[in-house]
Amino acid sequence: MTWTERTVMRDGVRLSCRDWGGSGPPVVLLHGLAGHVGEWDVVARELRARHRVVAVDQRGHGASERRPADVSRAAYVADVVAVTHGLGLHRPVLVGQSLGGHCALLTAAAHPELCSALVLVEAGPGSANPNVQAEMGGWLDSWPTPFPSREAAVAFLGGGPVGEGWAAGLEERDGGWWPRFDRDVMVDSLAENARRSFWAEWASITCPTLVVLAQSGILPADEVDGMFGRRPQTVAASVLGAGHDLHLEQPAVLGGLLREFLGAAVEQPVRG
Repeated sequence: MTWTERTVMRDGVRLSCRDWGGSGPPVVLLHGLAGHVGEWDVVARELRARHRVVAVDQRGHGASERRPADVSRAAYVADVVAVTHGLGLHRPVLVGQSLGGHCALLTAAAHPELCSALVLVEAGPGSANPNVQAEMGGWLDSWPTPFPSREAAVAFLGGGPVGEGWAAGLEERDGGWWPRFDRDVMVDSLAENARRSFWAEWASITCPTLVVLAQSGILPADEVDGMFGRRPQTVAASVLGAGHDLHLEQPAVLGGLLREFLGAAVEQPVRG
């Protein structure tokens, strides 16, 4: 059984989705900045026996609109709403990693009626970081694109399952391997994160929530403490021996955590 590509249009912007089918409560999977829908393939297979699973190439990424005019946080949130309605997903669970988790967080805050539960993977409300755009731009500038081969891309992007996961988002053309996104779109997508934090949005969320952190992740300890201080009912899990891309490093472990959480929060609903 494989996935089916589905397209949702919102205000002229094409959103490409990987629909894994399945029955039961729906789950929407959101990748991080400069990522792609295929990062979720293993996790999707872990979940589809008991869930309808849809992964989304967010605007500016992968097979979705490459150069959308609007890359605000609100635009990303509106895309999630459009996918949910367009594919007939009734009160899905929103699962997001990194900036995809941030998008899921903001969607749950702005549209509490939309989702039944929220899962953040190495993601949180953050803090204003005026350097974040320069840091992301510098990292993307370090990519020796085009990569001469897929193997070279895997090695540069970290090797192992992380490098494989990132390299799977590249496309082969003109004798090399290129990103399926543009640098300026990625940098511009972080404009609001450079200016402000999103603690009020985090505190307003009412649905059951799981936060999955990596042993070697990037969330500062004070941010994690603040998240649980403001919403002590949040369920927490830590994945040993993993870094920020834990969904690529240990997808089976993450899948098990998701199945356990969703079994309690969605299949046997509890108040959040």
